[in-house]
Amino acid sequence: MALHVESVSKRLGSFLLDNVSFDVRTGEYFMILGPTGAGKTIVLETIAGIHTPDAGTISWDGEDITYTEPRTRNIAVVYQDYMLFAHLTVADNIGFGLRQRNVDRTAIGAAVEEMAGLLDIYHLLGRYPGTLSGGEQQRVALARALILKPRVLLLDEPMNALDTAMRERMRKELYRIHRLTGTTVIQITHHFEDVFALADRVAVMNNGTIVQVGEPSEVFWHPKDTFVAGFVGIGNLIKGTARRAGSLAEITVKAEGSVTITASSQAEGAVVATLHAEDVIVSKAPFASSARNCLAGTVTELVPAGSTIKVVIDAGFPLVALLTRESCHELELEQNSRVYATFKASAVHVIPVNSK
Repeated sequence: MALHVESVSKRLGSFLLDNVSFDVRTGEYFMILGPTGAGKTIVLETIAGIHTPDAGTISWDGEDITYTEPRTRNIAVVYQDYMLFAHLTVADNIGFGLRQRNVDRTAIGAAVEEMAGLLDIYHLLGRYPGTLSGGEQQRVALARALILKPRVLLLDEPMNALDTAMRERMRKELYRIHRLTGTTVIQITHHFEDVFALADRVAVMNNGTIVQVGEPSEVFWHPKDTFVAGFVGIGNLIKGTARRAGSLAEITVKAEGSVTITASSQAEGAVVATLHAEDVIVSKAPFASSARNCLAGTVTELVPAGSTIKVVIDAGFPLVALLTRESCHELELEQNSRVYATFKASAVHVIPVNSK
């Protein structure tokens, strides 16, 4: 492991960063995901040395850096507002850190040109930050950080101020730069698109604690608790009581009447079953399928969501499916349409209620 954060706590006013632990591997693109106020930026600033932990340790390749000065850690931070020096040219901004290290002027010039070429901003070197677009400013800020060859690059929601098209372009740019440089990166975000496009692993934070760490697919498809399930946007959180039925679990849903769904689980007792809306197949009649769950219901709501439509079905409990507009048109779906909702037992992830 390159970076090891062990049981770090820090109180800042009324906020408590509480017993945070995680590892980041050498060359990994690691993301920290969570709602506003979860403590993501404080974690980054504590790693950088801006805050000193009240408890816990931070180490790099076995070396304890908990109390070392920020300037000696060789850790670079890029904030969402980029913090470029308005009175300096792009070239001077990029080379600023090297001048602080008293690097030879000729070597600085060569390094600036190399980094500008890597980020495709060579044509901007003579301009000033105030004349640049948001995307251009971001690339300058990245160049200023990367020129120092940091052992860790910390990115604090670097794409937060960009529009959708520029955000997509910068994701591709960050992916390219990471592949070329091999720099260990820790980025905080609240955009799932960033996670799936860039992250090797992701940590989910809530109220100053790390709730779950894993690969994006693991966190998205197998959330550890109901907070993570809700935060990552799983369409269905279904409360019920589970009992084993061979290798499966039958879950009686807390709803009017008796509704049972089947899950690939060995859970028993009170549970929350999670089901991605994308995994629910909607049809006007039952059809032959290996899926164990097929529930009759009535469409209660159709909610446009970009190129898709969220279909809310009363199946004895509210059940959400996500369909393309074309599928909705072909099925002639409208409010009060009678439908069948089909989904596999393997698509149902079960969380015991004592996991929050």
